[in-house]
Amino acid sequence: MKKRKATAVWNGSGKDGKGHVTTQSTTLNQTQFSYKSRFEEGVGTNPEELIAAAHAGCFAMKLSFVLNEAGFTADELHVDCVVTLEDSITHSELTLNAKVPGITKEKFEECANDAKENCPISKSLSGKISLTASLS
Repeated sequence: MKKRKATAVWNGSGKDGKGHVTTQSTTLNQTQFSYKSRFEEGVGTNPEELIAAAHAGCFAMKLSFVLNEAGFTADELHVDCVVTLEDSITHSELTLNAKVPGITKEKFEECANDAKENCPISKSLSGKISLTASLS
């Protein structure tokens, strides 16, 4: 079992306040977020953007392991993730463009779907998860 930590600090009201997040690794170090960065187009990060980054990264790493178990090594796994926020995160859309030497389309799709279903972030999301995957 591995535990990771992040801290958020918020000051002020929901709409006019501001906050910052810091991760254990300090990759994010008092990184600002606000109402505008979350619901408009303001400067700073937001929880949904961080979940999209986590899902893209987790899926890519899980797919790498799945491919390795099947006897393949990816030259590149490029993953975009878009999350949709309504009252909760209702959808996470993964788009994968992969370079995997020697793999068939069918085996690639099988591996990609396995990773989509079994990466830890996918397992933690209750909304719909979709995947568009292509080999190049």
